[in-house]
Amino acid sequence: MARTPFLAANWKMYPIPAGALEADSPYRPQSGIDTAVFPTFLDLKACIDAGLPTGAQYGHPDSEGAHTGDVSMVMLKKLGCNFVLCGHSDRRHDHHEEDTDVAAQANAALRSGLHPIVCVGETKVERDSRRQKKVVERQVKCLPLTQNITIAYEPVWAIGTGVTPTPEQAQDMHAFIRSLLPDTRRESTRILYGGSLKPDNAEGLLMQPDIDGGLVGGASLKAQTFRELTTIALRIKA
Repeated sequence: MARTPFLAANWKMYPIPAGALEADSPYRPQSGIDTAVFPTFLDLKACIDAGLPTGAQYGHPDSEGAHTGDVSMVMLKKLGCNFVLCGHSDRRHDHHEEDTDVAAQANAALRSGLHPIVCVGETKVERDSRRQKKVVERQVKCLPLTQNITIAYEPVWAIGTGVTPTPEQAQDMHAFIRSLLPDTRRESTRILYGGSLKPDNAEGLLMQPDIDGGLVGGASLKAQTFRELTTIALRIKA
């Protein structure tokens, strides 16, 4: 089954990139490729109003309650979001999110009509001790795998470190993740690479059969760089 390539721009705690809301913005979907942007909560409405496919970087699984500082999945859907990130490595590290928390987010997103992009991946310590597949399997198996979700593999040891997995290493993990999916979803579920995807390494990574696109961090903060990534993805995957 052919899977449409998908590039998700995670802007983290940065402003909307210059030119992102313009008519010729590379963050807009085009024939042959899907895109989505993930701004801060403060910038969600501007992106939605500009017509960009938009997701939140986090949503609380409860629909309402005494959760100061949080925003629920229900609220995000009502605002006009289409997507939400669940279990990003920043959230797992900074907010101590556990696998059960991430699974609860993914299930709440589905109930609310949002498409969850669920992040999994191992740290350097876990890879150095050869536990990477056990860690990722644990993270994946608690997810609603029979539902329509997207999985993003984040080799945490490669994010912001200047170290990138080889295409073969990345493909090996993506293929392993795909092997964990039920038969009914194995060929249709998109698995994204989320470890410092950039124009200079994108071709080798996106050529791999089980890598369906990228969850892009730093390289998504400049419109021209993101445009280069979409061009590469279209050439290889479309």
